[in-house]
Amino acid sequence: MLDVVDLTKRYPSVTAVDRISFTLGSHEIVGYLGPNGSGKTTTVNMVTGLLEPTKGRILFRGRNIEEDLVGYRRHFGYVPEEPALYGYLSGIEYLELVGRLRAIPGPHLAEVTDRLLHLLGLHEQRHAAISSYSKGMRQKVLIAAALLHDPDLLILDEPFSGLDVESALVLRDLVKALARAGKAILFSSHVLDVVERLCTRVIILNRGRIVADDSVERLRELSRLPSLEDVFAQLVVQQNTERTAGEIVELIRGPFDR
Repeated sequence: MLDVVDLTKRYPSVTAVDRISFTLGSHEIVGYLGPNGSGKTTTVNMVTGLLEPTKGRILFRGRNIEEDLVGYRRHFGYVPEEPALYGYLSGIEYLELVGRLRAIPGPHLAEVTDRLLHLLGLHEQRHAAISSYSKGMRQKVLIAAALLHDPDLLILDEPFSGLDVESALVLRDLVKALARAGKAILFSSHVLDVVERLCTRVIILNRGRIVADDSVERLRELSRLPSLEDVFAQLVVQQNTERTAGEIVELIRGPFDR
């Protein structure tokens, strides 16, 4: 469904993304991982059409997205890392706004919006201003907005941010159900145990380049390591984390504790 080909983004002083290529098909949940500054968000911004690549192509169903960005955007749902919402709108008003922008017919929009608010535990607060919502509630609004138009492609950037345990479990099962229904899902997260349980494939990015692209099981087998976290640490972590932690503890100890 999605083909990323030699995608590159250069700035005057740095190359944020350097010739990356990957595919994403129906029924797939692909984890997109990397340390801060590795190029994950830059990639997501290019895939969503928010940022123009310096070089390379993004194809949706074989067609370059730059040929029809508006048409392409009709087919994907996006949950951004930062919940940028209109705080003066209520939850239901925001979803109605998104639905109208998506040209969803009124009766269907009302039904889907009401049901989503119920299922995500937001119905009682649906008329309250979003500015009064907790971070987790705002995240649920973003998730609902991304699903309203039944997209074929979902781009989820830290979708579990702020969610309580129950809501996180619902979202985990929802992502699996969406993949079974034929959706293609690009899942960017720092929560490695969730990625390990959820994703059918994992792409690991470091310093703008892909350093691994395979199933979790295959990556563990190749590295002979017990978990995705260990594989990730071996591929991208550049420092002795235990030593760094110890040095921080030693640094902050007061003079009377020494």
